[in-house]
Amino acid sequence: MKLQSLSLVLLCCALAALPQARPANILAVYAFPGKSHFMMHTALIKELVESGHNVTMITAFSLSAQQLGSNYTELLIEPVYDFWHDVKLSFGVQHLFDLTQMKNYDFLKMLEIIGLKTTEHALRQPKVQALINARQTEGVFDLLLAEQFYQEAFLALAYKYNIPIVTTSTLGYENHMSQMMGLITPWSFVPHGFMPFTDRMSFMERVHNTYVSLYEDFDRLLSYFPKMDAITERYFGQVFAEVPKVRHMETQISVMLLNSHAPLTTARPTVDAMVPVGGMHIYPPKPLPADMQSFLDAATEGAIFFSLGSNVQSKEMPRDMLQLFLKVFGSMKQRVLWKFEDESIAQLPPNVMIRKWLPQADILAHPNVKVFITHGGLFGTQEGVHYAVPMLGMPFYCDQHLNMNKAVLGGYGISLHFQSITEDLLRDSLLQLIHNASYAENVQRISRIFRDRPMSPRRSAVYWIEYVIRHKGAPHMRSAGLDLRWYQFYLLDVIAFLAVLALAALFLLLLAIRLLQGSGRKQRKAKTN
Repeated sequence: MKLQSLSLVLLCCALAALPQARPANILAVYAFPGKSHFMMHTALIKELVESGHNVTMITAFSLSAQQLGSNYTELLIEPVYDFWHDVKLSFGVQHLFDLTQMKNYDFLKMLEIIGLKTTEHALRQPKVQALINARQTEGVFDLLLAEQFYQEAFLALAYKYNIPIVTTSTLGYENHMSQMMGLITPWSFVPHGFMPFTDRMSFMERVHNTYVSLYEDFDRLLSYFPKMDAITERYFGQVFAEVPKVRHMETQISVMLLNSHAPLTTARPTVDAMVPVGGMHIYPPKPLPADMQSFLDAATEGAIFFSLGSNVQSKEMPRDMLQLFLKVFGSMKQRVLWKFEDESIAQLPPNVMIRKWLPQADILAHPNVKVFITHGGLFGTQEGVHYAVPMLGMPFYCDQHLNMNKAVLGGYGISLHFQSITEDLLRDSLLQLIHNASYAENVQRISRIFRDRPMSPRRSAVYWIEYVIRHKGAPHMRSAGLDLRWYQFYLLDVIAFLAVLALAALFLLLLAIRLLQGSGRKQRKAKTN
């Protein structure tokens, strides 16, 4: 009894010693209408509100279903911008399954298009305009919380309200973050986020990786930044005498919260201001709907869960590929639960259940689920690892290739090119994941590492946000590399100096040799005479 009382006293003392944050007024900007992105946004905003903070949020999707209460204010962007329409129009594709044929440069251009379009659509909103042109700015907000995803014009709101910035990246680490945070990312072993490489690259892969990474840096500098600067000037020009440039605003970010965590990312150089909080969207599993629960409970041979996320829709799958998948599924002993947006599909095998919507994480938590067929999105792969389910990946675009290559390298996944899938390849891959025990053993090991943290990802994110608010920014965590000129940052001036010294030494050596040779010839001539 005394021991319990002493433990309670020590716990109370420990809690009292933790830094207590006063309720802060946070301006959050999540204007990009990506449904999967809002898995992270919703979890973070909910955690902030439950921690007692007041959040005013510019949002592409309403969080009204979360019932966040009176300290949450929503500025809803209406209507939701259909950026995939722009993508299909720009690249001449009929559906997202065609994205497997696009090149890395196409993906960069795709992100530029959707970033510029969705940013301007949000900035035009009357409620957003009211924030931009508000007369009262001092003491209104304590922090700007923004998404780190091609929406940089909104960083100007931090200048308007004189507040520090915290950003959240749903993609995890990205190549261009090195310039934003003042560090050098070694392209020799850190693959570009959109490349199908691992951190064990061959010589030609390193050449390709270097070229693509350098290409993106120059593309942002010469193409993307001027376009985003023009949008910033258009909507903030009446507010500032001199509108800050995007390139400068990016360097003023105090902390960046990354949807990433070991061991699902390449080990790399980083700075304290880059905080991994991957898995923030994962909560304890909830009970499944009765029909799904019964379906999975009765899967004595195991079950396969199939979902391509919120953007790529199975109902748009080419008919020949749809028939291929159905034929393979029908030939297997396992049951298949498939997120399929058209429930009127014909000739459905008896071991297959389809639903327009499925609670993905809760399904992955079911012990009978043996394989997760996925597009390789970061949120889905994190859930698969968290619940230790081997994965069969079919990556389509951007970081999905990298995510699945990490799974292949870690021995807990198989990655297939969608256009190259055959009946035998699909069946053999599924059976390999089900019956080869090494896949289950590897994903269980990776899962233990992924979940082993001193603090939950949501609490970690809130801690760092409150940290920045308490200290009114984090200039002490800012890399001095951000204040160097580009040739100083990459040590090109030092390399040039050493090259000049080497050339000068070589010149002097050659001159000395020539003088000695000339002197020798004169001596020989004198002896001859």
